[in-house]
Amino acid sequence: MEFVFVPLFVTMFPVLIVWIMLRYRSQQAQARYQTLLQLADKGVELPLQLLVEPQVAYCERRRALVLIGGGLGLMAMFLALPGQLDNGHNVSSLWGLGLLPLMTGLGYLASWWLNQRGGTRG
Repeated sequence: MEFVFVPLFVTMFPVLIVWIMLRYRSQQAQARYQTLLQLADKGVELPLQLLVEPQVAYCERRRALVLIGGGLGLMAMFLALPGQLDNGHNVSSLWGLGLLPLMTGLGYLASWWLNQRGGTRG
């Protein structure tokens, strides 16, 4: 019976984290809009800065560094793990799974760099 619950838990845990994060952001946005509506009901003139959605600066760079670090960590973990799989292959042969977050992070880093370069010219 545990052979069903462990994969189910491992699969549902990231989904739960994403759901909690999205719910938190939704509640934040609702609270912000509620405050804006209360200010508008009182007749306060709303500045344009309050009406624009806030954006995080350097989001691509931070995301890139986290993904690159995660990918390198995943690769190092698989290379350091002893043991063998059921088919006789070593666990260290799974190091390539870290390439996906590593390459995604490099893509974000390149996008951030190109945006910075384009922004300084124009």
